[in-house]
Amino acid sequence: MNINNLSGLPDWDDEHMKMFDNHDEEEWKPNPTRAACKALYLQWQQVMVLLNGLFETMNVEEKENGFPPDYWEDHKQMILGDALQVGAKILSSEAGNIYCLRMENAAIIRKNAQFIKSSMLQMMGEVIDEQHGEIVRDEIDKFRLLFIDWVATFEKDEFKDEWGLFI
Repeated sequence: MNINNLSGLPDWDDEHMKMFDNHDEEEWKPNPTRAACKALYLQWQQVMVLLNGLFETMNVEEKENGFPPDYWEDHKQMILGDALQVGAKILSSEAGNIYCLRMENAAIIRKNAQFIKSSMLQMMGEVIDEQHGEIVRDEIDKFRLLFIDWVATFEKDEFKDEWGLFI
């Protein structure tokens, strides 16, 4: 992992995100969804830094009444996969300003963040330090509050959800 990018996620690129703007609108207008999305993404980068650091110190010794070390390694990889997917879903939610896409990504983001937060409880005291696990959980709580603000900026559009979920 690059020392300049401890999160493992790409940096937020304002210029790249502008290509997804609706060019019918005036560019000078503020974009509250984009601003909330950026804040959400930057907070998730913090969560990723903490997760990567936490997993570097994870202790998976064989315990008499516990899960085998392979279980914890697999669990760690599952958490990291879900965490990376959160970053990708945040970024891709801005593609095209489509309500259904944003809602679908938001549902996946919420599910993954909740899984990671609850996984910290399972791992604390077993293979990770309780204080470090609590720090990750606290950062996910900060992320959750930004998530609520972000979702509140979504505007319904004229596109229909073919599956009928986000109507």
